[in-house]
Amino acid sequence: MELWKAMERDHAEQLVLCQDQFSGLKAVIAIHSTRLGPALGGCRMWDYGSEEEAIRDALRLARGMSYKCAAAGLAYGGGKAVIMGRPDSTQREAIFRSLGRFIHTLQGRYITGIDLGTTVNDMDAVRQETGYVTDTTGSLCATGDFTAQMTAYGVFLGIVESLKQVYGSPIMKNLTVAVQGLGKVGTFLCRYLHDAAARLIVTDVDDQRVRSAVQQFGATAVQPDLIYACSCDIFAPCALGGILNDTTIGQLQCSIVAGAANNQLAEEKHGLMLYDAGILYAPDYVINAGGIIVTAAELSDCDRAEAKRQVECIAATVSTVYQASKLEGIAASTAADRLAEKQLSRPQP
Repeated sequence: MELWKAMERDHAEQLVLCQDQFSGLKAVIAIHSTRLGPALGGCRMWDYGSEEEAIRDALRLARGMSYKCAAAGLAYGGGKAVIMGRPDSTQREAIFRSLGRFIHTLQGRYITGIDLGTTVNDMDAVRQETGYVTDTTGSLCATGDFTAQMTAYGVFLGIVESLKQVYGSPIMKNLTVAVQGLGKVGTFLCRYLHDAAARLIVTDVDDQRVRSAVQQFGATAVQPDLIYACSCDIFAPCALGGILNDTTIGQLQCSIVAGAANNQLAEEKHGLMLYDAGILYAPDYVINAGGIIVTAAELSDCDRAEAKRQVECIAATVSTVYQASKLEGIAASTAADRLAEKQLSRPQP
């Protein structure tokens, strides 16, 4: 893998390869941008197929965090840590303490937190070696499921703005939403939608989650590969990334795509494909920014009420993106990128 070319492609500032033979740590820390402030982004633990796959994932995710922070108006940049493999419980604390030592050498350029495969206990271990960490025991983000709830809340507000754009009304009663993915965020989103009297179609690879959603929300269940072709008003992807692609976009029977998943567009061109198909796309990193907004609020010692108020600003950002899309005749995904890139390129004091 040509590391310099990979960094240039994603416009990354820094790439740190971390190895500790005593703990067994093998990790990558990618910092995309610190122009607006320290890079924020969680630590992901995954069974990557290769070192190249781990590096590409870290760079891609770090870039996404920069755009997410910039579009949300936060004084932070984007970064990501990924750990290769899934250690057993006897290794885990040592591995995360080792990661904490590597993070500390960056002197505040990168602040980590929970992501896929990591927990509050892992962040507690990182905390033993550095203060550049969030989501530790007793923190705002680690209390209950507040981060997941606020992420879903921001997505719900983005859906409401999308309804105004397409239907001229925020009323959700009797509209149908197809929710793909019933993890914590997807389930919280279902609750918000159900309370707003929407009809739900749901799917997940976990049958128990599906049964629970059917029972709680009166949802209709479908198999995972059938969700794209469901006739609905809104398709809400809340699971894996890259699901809006050459194959799936042609199957969609909706007016709006708005969900919590990261990196929903397989390629940049797919935002234009949705636009050309007359489907309004709520850019993922704009409407799913509730989690990172809460993290930034935690770092500023805000309480839950203030954090929620800041998440509510997502509605105005979504509206701004749609206005730019309409005014300039460009896809909403392009309008969002331009908004984020304008923030990232502004002169620094």
